[in-house]
Amino acid sequence: MVNIILLFCIWHLVGVFGYTDAVKSVSVMEGDSVTLNTELTDIQRDDEILWRFGDRRIARVIMNIPKYDNHERFRDRLKLDQTGSLTISDIRTTDSGLYQLRTIIRNEEFIKRFNVTVDESDQQTRSPPPVSVSQIVLISSAVAGSLMVVAAVGIFWICRKHRQTDQQVQTRDEEITYADPMFYKRNAQKAKSEMTEVVYTCLITDQ
Repeated sequence: MVNIILLFCIWHLVGVFGYTDAVKSVSVMEGDSVTLNTELTDIQRDDEILWRFGDRRIARVIMNIPKYDNHERFRDRLKLDQTGSLTISDIRTTDSGLYQLRTIIRNEEFIKRFNVTVDESDQQTRSPPPVSVSQIVLISSAVAGSLMVVAAVGIFWICRKHRQTDQQVQTRDEEITYADPMFYKRNAQKAKSEMTEVVYTCLITDQ
């Protein structure tokens, strides 16, 4: 009879205050999102939801309004839904630890605990996959094609530069060929003029 009364008292305390030593283990990969569920269908205006990480409060719901504490660790990465469940996005290894949910529903208090373990991402721990022969052939073909394009562009510019140089040399030869007769013609005209002046001077002296 005493045992029955004792069990009834323990059950009553658990039902009223929600105390339990059970801890739910949650494992998640780094960079993913995880949701810690309250397992409630809805919450009323007078209900209160309180979330803690370790011994620090991080989020709560009061009068159906979600509020977040200014916690540098979880800045902009926490979200509470209409049931008070907590979602942690872009989770990190430093987020591993004990999370505690405290709910007060119709003046009854319930407590749940979650032991969250964040494992390192596969991208950091997994070695890069081996490169197949087909991938090597494709990479080699792409490199060879790029080299051919570069070589073709280089040859084009060299030929163009050489052509411009030939045109400049040919133009200079034409200018010199055209300038020489003009030079001789001018010299001849100058010599003739000097001879006329000498003859004219001699005639004046003889008179």
